[in-house]
Formats: sequence, C-alpha cells, structure tokens
Amino acid sequence: MFLPHKPENNHLLAALPAEELACLAPHLEHISMRLGETLYRPSEPLQYAVFPTSAIVSLLYVMESGEAAEIASVGNEGVLGISVFMGGNTTPNSAVVQTAGLGYRLKAERLQEAFDRGGTTQHLLLRYTQGLAVQIGQTVSCNRHHSIEQQLCRWLLSTLDRLPSNEIVMTHELLAGIFGVRRESITTAAGKLQRAGVLRCRRGHITVVGRAGLEAAACECYTVVKREFLRLRSEALCSRPAADSYPANPQEPYAKVMST
Repeated sequence: MFLPHKPENNHLLAALPAEELACLAPHLEHISMRLGETLYRPSEPLQYAVFPTSAIVSLLYVMESGEAAEIASVGNEGVLGISVFMGGNTTPNSAVVQTAGLGYRLKAERLQEAFDRGGTTQHLLLRYTQGLAVQIGQTVSCNRHHSIEQQLCRWLLSTLDRLPSNEIVMTHELLAGIFGVRRESITTAAGKLQRAGVLRCRRGHITVVGRAGLEAAACECYTVVKREFLRLRSEALCSRPAADSYPANPQEPYAKVMST
C-alpha cells in the first residue's frame, strides 16, 4: 500500500499540535533507508535524530566478541536518537535497518531546540523514552525467560504493527543475528509455526497468515510493551501544555518570541 511522503506518517510527529509541527517541518529531511544500513554506531556523536515512517530499525548491542542481539526496535511509532535530548549525545549500541523504508531526519541541534521549548514536543519525547525503556527491559526479560518460538512471535507481531501488509522481508539468518542465536534455532521455531498454519515462509520472506494464532503463541511481552506505549502517548496528549510560547510563524526566531 502506497503511503504519501509526509511527516504525519510517523506517530510522534502526527501527535504534535499544528504549530509545533510547523516549527519542525522546514527542517525535516525525507530519507530512504536500505536494509542492513547502519544509522548509528557505538560512541559516535549523533548528528541527526530519525523519525521512521515505513522503515523499521533495530537497536543492537554489540559485544567485544562481535556478537550482537537486538535490545529494542523503532518504527513509525517513535524516534531514533533519544541521546540527543537526554544529554548523552552518544549511544553504546548500533542502529541497523531491519526493514527498508522511508523516514525523516532532523539535525540534532534542531531537535534539542524543540525539546528545550517544552510544550507537547517535550512531553511526547519524554514519554516515548519511557516506553522505549520498557521495551528494552521487557526484551531482556523475554530473551532470558521465554522460548525462541515465543520471542519470534513477539518480534513478528511488533513488526506487523508497523507495516501496511502481513508480509515481512527477512531471512532466517538476519533473524538469528537479531536474536543472538544460531540460524537453526530460528528455522526450527519458524517451521513449527508454519506447520501450525500461522506462517508461510519462502526464501527471504515471511507471511503471517494467522495473526490470531501468532498472538496465542506469543508471550505476554508483546502486549505489555504495546499497552505501555499506547498509555504513555494517550497521557501525553491529554496533558498537553499551553502552546502560546510557540511562534505563529515557524520561521520566526524562538528567542524573539520569548523576549516580547
């Protein structure tokens, strides 16, 4: 399904009041992200924040041995680069595109300026950061306590929520890298789900043909994370601060407005 190129395809940007989005819009650069592209590397200063619209990006923690595992993923619900406004400016993990697609990037200093103004932008970013922390914690617990099959179901459901179709472009080898396990473990888990009539697998593609079955086979981690993101976003929108400190003209310097 074709999605027009507009910032509102990202849920965080879509949730902003018109005047706050208008301040960011002139600085949002539309980008295309390729499968396997590395957006961030450990300890490198972040030059941009990225708001995916159709792409999905894995946050991977890479060990000294070179082995890696996904600690979270970011799609059209969020933003990459929370270190920009949290004050760290670098991150110990990598950000690698797991599903090719589109998005917008914003220079780090522009996002910092928007965050410092307060308003709904700050509220949404802080609550999204809390949701991301929940996702990371739940992923760690899931990887420790649940089977590969349950983890795969959680991952597939989270990915489907961010895509316009029920088909995922992904190889078993790439999935093994995401979960930090052997390829054979993914093949075994996917094969079991395929025999149950939940998935249909062909080389490089996974099609979900029975979402209800996928949800039944998943652990509680998928629901916990999804419910928390929805709660935090809803609370942020319900508690929007007054926006009268924002310039009516997005090109008008913020300092000038504050001095009047």
